[in-house]
This record gives sequence, structure tokens and C-alpha cells, in this order.
Amino acid sequence: MAANMQLSGKDILEKEFKTTMRGYHQEEVDEFLDTIIQDYDAFKQEIERLQQENEKLKRNHTGEQTRSRSAQQQTTQVNYDVLKRLSNLEKAVFGKKYTEEENSTES
Repeated sequence: MAANMQLSGKDILEKEFKTTMRGYHQEEVDEFLDTIIQDYDAFKQEIERLQQENEKLKRNHTGEQTRSRSAQQQTTQVNYDVLKRLSNLEKAVFGKKYTEEENSTES
């Protein structure tokens, strides 16, 4: 939990106030503190849920980056293979054509 939190729900529940003759109405204070405790606990649960979600998203993001790099490497390899085959095909087709043109001009 956050290091800067000073009170827990239990601390609020167990807090004792001094009473004086002209003090606050104790039941109103108790009701208000009960509401604060409920909100405090709800915030604590939400923080924990968000921390878990954050960790899950971090793990998923790392996995996606790895998959993305792998897919990128595969695409690069496929592109390289296609270019290599195309180059060989061009050599085979145009190389013969170029050789035939040289032979016909020499005759």
C-alpha cells in the first residue's frame, strides 16, 4: 500500500475522542467516522485492484513486445527470401536475354 498513508480503517474505528461539556454529539461523530471507514476501505480495495490490473497490463505489454519483435523478424526474413528469389529469377531471365543479344550483334 502507499507509504504516505497515515491511518488504516482500524485506526479510524478505534480512535477515541476526549469529551467535554460542550463537545460534539458523540453519535453524529460515530456515524461520520463509520462513513469515513467505509470510504477508506473502498479506496483501499480500488487501489489494490488497480495495482493488480497495472501489473497484468505490464506483463501483457511485455509479451506483446516480444511477439511483435518475433513477427517483425519473420517478416524481414520472408522479404529477404522473396527478394533473393526475385533476383535469381531476373538473372535467369534477363541474363539469358542479354547473352542472346550479345551473340546476335556479334554475328
